[in-house]
Amino acid sequence: MNRLRGTFTALITPMNTDGSVDFEGFRQNVKFQLEGGVTGLVPLGTTAETPTLDEKPGSEEDTLIEILMEEVKAFREATGKDVPVILGASSNNTKDAVAYTERAKRVGADYALVVTPYYNKPSKEGIFRHFEAVSKVGIPIVVYNIKGRTGVNIPTDVLVRIAQLPNIAGVKEASGDINQMMEVIAQIKNKKPDFAVLSGDDGLTLPLLAAGGDGVISVVSNLCPSRVAALVQAGLDGDFAKARELHYGLAPMFKAAFVDGNPTSIKYAMNYKGLPAGTVRLPLVEVTDSAKKTIERAMDECNI
Repeated sequence: MNRLRGTFTALITPMNTDGSVDFEGFRQNVKFQLEGGVTGLVPLGTTAETPTLDEKPGSEEDTLIEILMEEVKAFREATGKDVPVILGASSNNTKDAVAYTERAKRVGADYALVVTPYYNKPSKEGIFRHFEAVSKVGIPIVVYNIKGRTGVNIPTDVLVRIAQLPNIAGVKEASGDINQMMEVIAQIKNKKPDFAVLSGDDGLTLPLLAAGGDGVISVVSNLCPSRVAALVQAGLDGDFAKARELHYGLAPMFKAAFVDGNPTSIKYAMNYKGLPAGTVRLPLVEVTDSAKKTIERAMDECNI
């Protein structure tokens, strides 16, 4: 059974006004997500501002992981529901990516999310060997393809090779190219049904579901988890009339959530709604006044 079908929230890391991590706010957000009916949670990804978090022993990252695993365990025990945790494990240094993947396995995460090495711009063979290295750790891997942040796209022929490695569970597809996503479904998923194809763009979730995809790793679900989860479930159930209605009801927010960067835009939206979000850390800065108006207008239009 493929556990990677549904809505997985790419969690933000809430901050206090002095820039320190708001751990209690993070706990509240995790509970909000679980109560909102999302399928699973994705901590320590890009949306979490992970590059700026302290990762030493007993660090901010360790504390966030501990809180999340506590809440997920309690929710599982109380409800009997399966809530997969996909822990961010990305680096442009393969050695570090392996270490982060080992941490994901050690703390009891269900999957590790590993991005294409950024800045280095590796060749096709370099991309393959990076994922070959993390696949040997022994925890299921979700490949993260996002050329807009890494500068390198994972071509479908390379992903075909990666998918044949042990422990490769699926891909978070944020190339922004629906044709490439359909290639992945045709060449990999149709031959390996348990290989999950998840959208990395909220706005492309509906077309990906219609093409045979499995769901989304969502930013907007930080703000309205139940509505994003309902959209995805409708698509998975084949009720595309309902899925379209839900999609267009959220479409302005899908755009506004990235109007002035991520997670700056979604954090402003969460603050506006009264959810724990707070500030961002440099080099990120607060969204512009014009972006604030766009976000507020989208939230009003979407009735969030």
